[in-house]
Amino acid sequence: MWFHSPADVSERLAAVDYLSDDAIATSVFLAAALEKPLLTEGPAGVGKTQLAKAIAQATGANLIRLQCYEGLDEARALYEWNYKKQLLRIQATSADDDIFSEEFLLERPLLKAIRSAEPTVLLIDETDKADVEVEGLLLELLSDFQVTIPELGTVQATRKPYVVLTSNATRELSEALKRRCLYLHIEYPTPERERDIVLSQVPEIRADLAEQLARTVATLRSLELKKAPSVAESVDWARTLLALGRDDLDEETVGQTLGVVLKHASDQTRARKELGL
Repeated sequence: MWFHSPADVSERLAAVDYLSDDAIATSVFLAAALEKPLLTEGPAGVGKTQLAKAIAQATGANLIRLQCYEGLDEARALYEWNYKKQLLRIQATSADDDIFSEEFLLERPLLKAIRSAEPTVLLIDETDKADVEVEGLLLELLSDFQVTIPELGTVQATRKPYVVLTSNATRELSEALKRRCLYLHIEYPTPERERDIVLSQVPEIRADLAEQLARTVATLRSLELKKAPSVAESVDWARTLLALGRDDLDEETVGQTLGVVLKHASDQTRARKELGL
């Protein structure tokens, strides 16, 4: 068993510096208890990918990551054949030799995850960036934890992995894919929770400065920006303040360090105007 209860999830994730809330802890627990993939959706930078990494770290499991992108295909996601090795075998021996066997099979993340005998967390990251056809590859795996290789037959999972899919909601995922998953929407944390996250990641920073930073970030996120600051960028901002030896997030400091959290010139211009910098 991966976790004993939602409280166990919270405790063990906190031990690896991932501060969850009740919704996250409950969803993580149920995904393990029901052996269902967990689809996490929300804005970029709220900790979706980090959640999968924290689950692996908290449980001592291996992490296998499939990074999705436009143009991702079966050969990169599931498996492919070692064509050079097959050609060499044909040239060296007889064409009757079986060149579609384990010897010539190259595992990609999905196949590697279900064939692993060790506890494994399979992270399918930014699923919405992949083409719709990739979802078809995932349906069999997420339903039955198996994949079919025409030349070898059906490969059943040696040990079911804990599957986490992430999506930034840049496109709508298919209903067929969603049906196979539990769903967790992760939003930006409250200022209080973000303060605690900053303190857990940067324990050297003063609590009052971490709170000031978290509230400033919340103000920035309320603006109409191209890219709101991520939680990771909040942590970077805290480390920046320490590196500069700043004890206060005053107007001068914000103005000098705004590039740590806002990566578009138009966003910085808007922030300076709204914050009166």
